[in-house]
Amino acid sequence: MCVHILLAAYLLAAQWLVPSCSASSSSFHFHFPFPAAAGRHDYRDALAKSILFFEGQRSGRLPPGQRASWRGDSGVSDGAAAGVDLEGGYYDAGDNVKFGFPMAFTTTMLAWSVVEFGDSMPRDERRHAAAAVRWGTDYLLKTLAHPGVIFLQAIAPHCSLVGDPWKDHDCWERPEDMDTERTVYNVSAGRPGSEIAGETAAALAAASMVFREDDPEYAETLLASAREAFEFADTYKGAYSDDPDLRAGGCPFYCDFNGYQDELLWGAAWLRRASKDDTFLQYIQNNGKTLGAEDSSNEFGWDNKHAGLNVLVSKEFIEGEALSLQSYKEFADSFICTLIPESSSPHITYTPGGMMYKPGGSNMQHVTSISFLLLTYAKYLSKSSHTVDCGDISVGPVTLQLEAKKQVDYLLGDNPMKMSYMIGYGDRYPQRIHHRASSLPSIKDHPQRIACKEGTPYFNSSSANPNPLVGAVVGGPGEDDAYEDDRADFRKSEPTTYINAPLVGVLAYFVGNPNPDHTRQ
Repeated sequence: MCVHILLAAYLLAAQWLVPSCSASSSSFHFHFPFPAAAGRHDYRDALAKSILFFEGQRSGRLPPGQRASWRGDSGVSDGAAAGVDLEGGYYDAGDNVKFGFPMAFTTTMLAWSVVEFGDSMPRDERRHAAAAVRWGTDYLLKTLAHPGVIFLQAIAPHCSLVGDPWKDHDCWERPEDMDTERTVYNVSAGRPGSEIAGETAAALAAASMVFREDDPEYAETLLASAREAFEFADTYKGAYSDDPDLRAGGCPFYCDFNGYQDELLWGAAWLRRASKDDTFLQYIQNNGKTLGAEDSSNEFGWDNKHAGLNVLVSKEFIEGEALSLQSYKEFADSFICTLIPESSSPHITYTPGGMMYKPGGSNMQHVTSISFLLLTYAKYLSKSSHTVDCGDISVGPVTLQLEAKKQVDYLLGDNPMKMSYMIGYGDRYPQRIHHRASSLPSIKDHPQRIACKEGTPYFNSSSANPNPLVGAVVGGPGEDDAYEDDRADFRKSEPTTYINAPLVGVLAYFVGNPNPDHTRQ
């Protein structure tokens, strides 16, 4: 991801809250200060394309079934400089760098999408989604299995970054051509990174549930490695951003602004979900307060897991299996209430066209991740008599489903620009996205090398990208709903893996449930 997106997002985070009006009655139907979406969308088509996107982000040797055929092999020697094999994984956005922290979160959310909504996916898309998860987990397993002294001392390193982000961002070249330094960074007992290790544990544990029936041996490997990653995270506590060398590689692109404590709870929560091991239930119960489970947050993303954690953990309480987790349900309710304009809670900003909005750029990451939590929480609530208590009002699952539908329909074209923000979906979508591989001639059509600075004319060109990155969702419009389709405006025009990962689950839900019952609360 380009420089400054995330700094701006966090520096401006306080603007996320706006005053709200008090509700005047104890029950209500959800009303927004903008028109309801009117379009009818092909959620199945959008789902297929949202999964296909990940094939365009692959690093390493591409498999025979590669459908994004304009891509070629890249990064095949990643890790060689350090004597390890780190081939594979995903480029995080429109660059050629593999950042371990957002990649692990991407994998977690892909896996969660399959776990919660895989039953709504057509069989082929379920298979493609599982393949997308596995491309991530195969790489994450490599970061836990480095040979050498560290491994033999039973201290698992966790690769946080492959590639020099500063040098990479100074070039506009295809991943197949990249000649910038492929620096390897890692964390260890002496240089901890609990947030990376904790998120890796979450990703592997969640993914183990995806493969439990079809590949139980692989699932067991994932779960065992998740335990190992979590033990490392919990034993050697610390944030990678606190280490000067690691900070130089990861910041300001993916600084850990939120601390590592939420990833410890997040990793434990996924291990509890995947293993049913009471050890992790006790960890969640005993450490919730000290690790900040009650921290109020109305965002969910690669750095801040609190809202997702509370939704995930509340499942056991809602289903009556762990009444000791009631506080997590209360924390989840508090998060949901910030999305309800009629609640007395301070709530998020909506654009005039109805999109959830947070300053800082790459706004669609908030739209997709929050929509995923709305649908997941609604799923849990719908299997019980529980509702969301927002003070003077009570909110039921259909309200949450309808709001998620408004958001995804906005993304797909029901917006003031009359534009889909998913490449290849609908009749009108961005043509000049901020993405190196998409904007440069395919290596299949132009096998001659395009060096670092030789790609600059393509960056500056007003022509459409020659290789449509089908399924990619761009950062999206600003607070005025405007989108200029400008390749240079990376805050709006750059896609990321962690925009798409939760969207896979959202779209899968609407494939199976295209019309939530708006006559109910």
